Amino acid sequence: MRIGILGYGRFGRALGELLREAGHGYRAWDPAVEVPVERRATGLQDLADAEALVLAVPVAAQAAALAGLRPHLRPDQLVFDVGSVKSGPCALMDAQLGAAIPHAGTHPLFGPVSLARAERPLRVVLCPSAHHPAAADRVQALFESLDCEVLRQSPEDHDRVMATTHALTFFIAKGLLAVGAGAELPFTPPSFHAIARTLESVREDAGHLFAALQNQNPFAAGAREGLLEALSAIHQTLAEAVAEGADEQQLAIPSLGERSPILQETRDHIDTLDQELVALLARRTELVLRAGRAKAELGLPVHDPERESAQLQARRAWALEAGLDSQGVEEVFRAVLRASRSAQGAKG
Repeated sequence: MRIGILGYGRFGRALGELLREAGHGYRAWDPAVEVPVERRATGLQDLADAEALVLAVPVAAQAAALAGLRPHLRPDQLVFDVGSVKSGPCALMDAQLGAAIPHAGTHPLFGPVSLARAERPLRVVLCPSAHHPAAADRVQALFESLDCEVLRQSPEDHDRVMATTHALTFFIAKGLLAVGAGAELPFTPPSFHAIARTLESVREDAGHLFAALQNQNPFAAGAREGLLEALSAIHQTLAEAVAEGADEQQLAIPSLGERSPILQETRDHIDTLDQELVALLARRTELVLRAGRAKAELGLPVHDPERESAQLQARRAWALEAGLDSQGVEEVFRAVLRASRSAQGAKG
């Protein structure tokens, strides 16, 4: 499929790379960003020659972007956005494109950082337009060709979930950074490690994303207010506990392990097994690097599609013999192979 990307910021570039890897041709246009010559469209009219158009601009800029594109669009084209908020953008596309131009809303639940880390699976929320059910099918097929899992939701249901997850995560992270939690520290307890990863991830995102998550999502303000009320109540309970010498156990965070010793024991075994898996992956990486050195001596490329195909076929067969989901096991090994290619490339 020939794709046009309007907006070539960090996500637009990352999406373009995914499209290229999957064999889709694309061109991009962004007057504020330098686009590689081989991928550069000369303007909106040139961009609109594509079969599908991706709105990869900030949510606040979508109205102007659609207004500029609309005169160049054809009824056989496909338009979809990739914003983190869906109620407003989907309503905007319905209003500006209506029944004339096929369109849908999407929110890829990944970004440049998660792609760079080879995190999988890649998931996308798809919000179909009532005017164009077939357009949603085309968008889903496109994302599935990128090895993405697609979940369909209404724009409102999407935004409700994002208000208490994505928006609150950014809100909490910004507050923690404001009080110095993200500063370089000589040591941190394990309980902070996951938060530190969240802070690092949030720092990598564009500044306009925070405002869009908080102000464009109609449910975000209510989620923030609920969180602040809960924190205020906890703060008050702590003060009362100190003043009155109350039982501090009432402030303890209950764990599932306390409620179910069997569950805790099982989780401990899973953690141990995962450690063994990581050790095996480290051993496998050493073998991959050894193979890479041998390939270099022979003048062979790092990527061997024929061997990878044979490997995946064998591992699907092993999965079936073990009574496992062969598709799921294949996805795991696809991620392992991607990491192997990355390791060989980094050492090349």
